[in-house]
Amino acid sequence: MQAKFYNQLTELIDEKFVLPDEPMNRHTTFRIGGPADYFVRPDNAEQIRNIVSLCNKEGVPFYILGNGSNLLVSDKGYRGVIIQIYKQMNDIETSGTEIRAKAGALLSQIASEALKHGLKGFEFAAGIPGTLGGAIVMNAGAYGGEMKDVLKEVTVLTKEGHVKTFSNEELELGYRTSIVGREGYIALEAVIRLQEGSTEEIRVRMDELKEKRTSKQPLEYPSAGSTFKRPEGYFAGKLIEDAGLRGFQTGGAQVSEKHCGFVINKDHATAADVVKLMKEVSDRVEAKFGVPLEPEVKKLGEF
Repeated sequence: MQAKFYNQLTELIDEKFVLPDEPMNRHTTFRIGGPADYFVRPDNAEQIRNIVSLCNKEGVPFYILGNGSNLLVSDKGYRGVIIQIYKQMNDIETSGTEIRAKAGALLSQIASEALKHGLKGFEFAAGIPGTLGGAIVMNAGAYGGEMKDVLKEVTVLTKEGHVKTFSNEELELGYRTSIVGREGYIALEAVIRLQEGSTEEIRVRMDELKEKRTSKQPLEYPSAGSTFKRPEGYFAGKLIEDAGLRGFQTGGAQVSEKHCGFVINKDHATAADVVKLMKEVSDRVEAKFGVPLEPEVKKLGEF
């Protein structure tokens, strides 16, 4: 089956973009994860459709990956196909006050494009370490801004293999959720609608937010970003700190001493270390404050 399936994949996409037994620690911001059976890098919607169709036909699981932020891959890896929509699909075009970008474009790249054209409204996303596709799926946000504020429309591949475009209203964007994620659609590209602004003011705002991130977040260590969702009426990091867990460590995983909302890969952490630490943290916070913490980090593979 394996040789046959590999051959089928290489009929759909150039062999150099099909990597068997690829270590996932090379492709996640956590720098954690065992090997995926197959790691493929398509460069257009047709290739994605064909790969997904093959996986469905052969009963092989697949997962859509951007640059691997917000993700914890099992130490055992992933039994299936990782389809990475990233550098092979990251075109960005600007027309007037609108930016059209492929799903693999980094938010930081789109923010740079907006700055170059004097377009304001995307500064909040400049430091979010993810791709546009991932940001759409979870309606990513920071510093008072969210993707729902700037998205005009999103083009997706449906589970039936159809390409469909949704308006902002149809995307059902809520806190860390969207119809794209809930329905298992694959984001292909989006149009972002911004406003004309002062290049200098946009640059100043981006620099301010960069300084906030650098001073408050543990960017010097691998992590998956914010580990837990924000509980209604609370801040996860503050609850964790007040539970006395700043610097708390399990194996190589640690609650960041700089920002308690982050679990970091302090010293060659395993996925098992991170999961154990997250459970201990959420158990202690709930025991002390009665507030359950819901993970923001997605787990992939067998745990």
